[in-house]
Amino acid sequence: MQKQGIKIYLRKDGPREGRLIKERIPGKPYCGYEFGKTCEEAERKLGAASSKNTGFVHGSDGSFAVLANEWLLLKAPQLKAPSIAKYTNLLNLYLLPIYGDKQISSISRSDVTQWSRELLTSGGAKAEGLAPKTVNSILSLMRSILEFASREKGISTADTKNISVKQPQKPMRILSRAEQQRLSRYLRTHLTPCNMGILLCLYTGLRIGEICALTWADILIEEQCLYIHQTMQRIQVKGSPEKKTTVVILSPKSECSVRRIPVPDEIGQLLRMLQKQDDAYLLTGMAHSYMEPRNLENRFKSVTMKCDISDVNFHALRHTFATRCVELGFDVKSLSEILGHASVNITMNRYVHPSMELKQKNMNLLSELLTTK
Repeated sequence: MQKQGIKIYLRKDGPREGRLIKERIPGKPYCGYEFGKTCEEAERKLGAASSKNTGFVHGSDGSFAVLANEWLLLKAPQLKAPSIAKYTNLLNLYLLPIYGDKQISSISRSDVTQWSRELLTSGGAKAEGLAPKTVNSILSLMRSILEFASREKGISTADTKNISVKQPQKPMRILSRAEQQRLSRYLRTHLTPCNMGILLCLYTGLRIGEICALTWADILIEEQCLYIHQTMQRIQVKGSPEKKTTVVILSPKSECSVRRIPVPDEIGQLLRMLQKQDDAYLLTGMAHSYMEPRNLENRFKSVTMKCDISDVNFHALRHTFATRCVELGFDVKSLSEILGHASVNITMNRYVHPSMELKQKNMNLLSELLTTK
């Protein structure tokens, strides 16, 4: 029988993980973690850990776990549910098991540097290493908590600025003009509500969460534009035995993402053909039935296979839209606002990928220098 406050779990990667509730501040449990090959071994280690922590000082000991909780409570009113879920996961999976019991003043820069390398090489459930982006997210969260402890509590903490791991730039897949034409032709020929949504993303640069949340009330047919003010996302649910995740529709993370987007004339005509009642979702044509992002991604993969287009994900539509706009001479400021970016720099650095055709066209401008007169 498990002791009160002690729970043993079977991890996906093999060993048993024991958790001991050490304190509740305020009313929230903070756990100690021990691992063993068997339940008995994990419980034995937890028992020993429990006996060592009987003098735990509540709320004022400066432990990382306590201060992390205070930081999250302070930030929560400013955060949306997906961000809270993200920070909670990063804390529970990576930060609290290593640093939860430690005095925050005892955490050194060299400790954090070494730990970040270990996360990169052997972190994760399979001990195969985490992605650089994930490691940088963990480091950013730790840095925020350390800065909070220093600024709000006057605790001396390590300077962890500039500790990060290099993120290699992966080449983004952009549809060629031939592929775009092939995809457009298929979507128009097989014009279902879902295919209309895919086509709309290809010619407006909408994010996958935005198109999933789009209803006909947001499609202003007479004005021939879209009003983007919602996004759909699946997030984790804590403390629910019935389900681990749920789908939420909420306002975008930034104000810049709330915007009106004009649509091309051809797209406007197609939308008129499919128009439904205001409360119906575009992708399903029904009011009480939506299509969530992962299902749309699967539908998109099926469509691209039929169009003989390989190695492409849904987000490539957004990159393709931005690239085509630059090739056609769009004003970059207008493009940035259509994409919902906070600045033109984001648009240029992340979403504009000149095609080989455009590079060749620009290089050919040099030809006149070679002509003899």
